[in-house]
Amino acid sequence: MSRTATSPAEIYDLKGLKCPLPVLKTKKRLEQLPTGATLWIETTDPLAVIDIPHFCSEQGHTLEANEKTEGGHRFLIRK
Repeated sequence: MSRTATSPAEIYDLKGLKCPLPVLKTKKRLEQLPTGATLWIETTDPLAVIDIPHFCSEQGHTLEANEKTEGGHRFLIRK
């Protein structure tokens, strides 16, 4: 089954990885998704709070949500 822009966002678990791996893995995963698709990123890297929004801004993605979680953060990105 192929993913469409209206499919629910998948969750990409990047917990335990340190900078720059969350951003590098997010970039690679987003390249596989169609334009308009959404992806939740879950991370424990404290620098992700800075790195993920900056990555989205630089690459033209929309950061739809930025939530603090127990032990980390999660981000909803629209490609």
